[in-house]
Amino acid sequence: MSRSKLYPLKFEPIYQYRIWGGRRLADLLIKPLPPDELVGEAWILSDRDDHPSKITDGPLKGQTISQLFEHSPEALMGKLASRFRRFPLLLKFLDCRKVLSVQVHPADDQKKYIPAVESGKTEAWVVLQTGKQAVIYAGLKPGTTEEKLRDALKKHEVADDLARFKPETGDSVLIKAGTVHSLGDMVVFEVQENSDVTYRLYDWDRVDEKTGKRRDLQVDEALACIDFTKTAIQPVTPVIQVAERILGEKLIEDQHFTVWRYTGTTSFMIGKQNTPRVLVCIEGAGEVEYNQDKYPLAKGEVMLLPAIVGACPLTPRGRIILLEIAIPEK
Repeated sequence: MSRSKLYPLKFEPIYQYRIWGGRRLADLLIKPLPPDELVGEAWILSDRDDHPSKITDGPLKGQTISQLFEHSPEALMGKLASRFRRFPLLLKFLDCRKVLSVQVHPADDQKKYIPAVESGKTEAWVVLQTGKQAVIYAGLKPGTTEEKLRDALKKHEVADDLARFKPETGDSVLIKAGTVHSLGDMVVFEVQENSDVTYRLYDWDRVDEKTGKRRDLQVDEALACIDFTKTAIQPVTPVIQVAERILGEKLIEDQHFTVWRYTGTTSFMIGKQNTPRVLVCIEGAGEVEYNQDKYPLAKGEVMLLPAIVGACPLTPRGRIILLEIAIPEK
């Protein structure tokens, strides 16, 4: 696997059963959903040992992102290659038919609560679709303490201590590690640190139909990881960067990832020399041009631009809404 072989890469989604999932991802992704199953998550770019994403097109079809990282780290990651032992982001679509558990993720420095191979978990959402009962819980109400939360758990009244708002399509929300959160009745795109560490504080007293049991809670760990200063989180206000031929908005800027959204009908440049970028098409379709070849990108698809690919023009086929995700250069 040489440097010359890397090109714009697309990956097959990995579907995950979730108790709170539904069937709405069938309208977003080409790959059929597993029959008669509640699909809560589609992992669209995953460098996880148990679920590595596979390339769907070109000479590297069937290879995993883990193999790319092992054999061509510099071509894939460029100037960032020495910082990471695997691709540092995990990208998903979520179908939250029902509300998720009330949960929290540890920060990178909370080593006691993070397995050796993991990191902390800051994440962000871009809302793609909302239902009538759509809700986001993000942060605590001011004045909430650990003692108050423990008392609320005993009374099954945890929701009373959570800040909440009704999201709208297009909203972007940054959930920093340590923030208590949940969401329901919506479809979202999610980008997060490449970690699977989640501590459930409360699960609405429900029973998993598959097991006939309630899911485990990790109350003590969750309470230990909560940042009680994170209250009443609201959608991020986009920063408009291009407003002529194409609308470019910076949605999220964090130490772990940056997310832009581009909307329009005319060609524009994406990617950057010597660093990887990820593209996610959430409406319409287009083509990326690289080395005089064209690489199609359709609604629901993810495309990784290896660092060696650099900046490329993207030409929409009609109107497109595209997300571009970067790993900050520290």
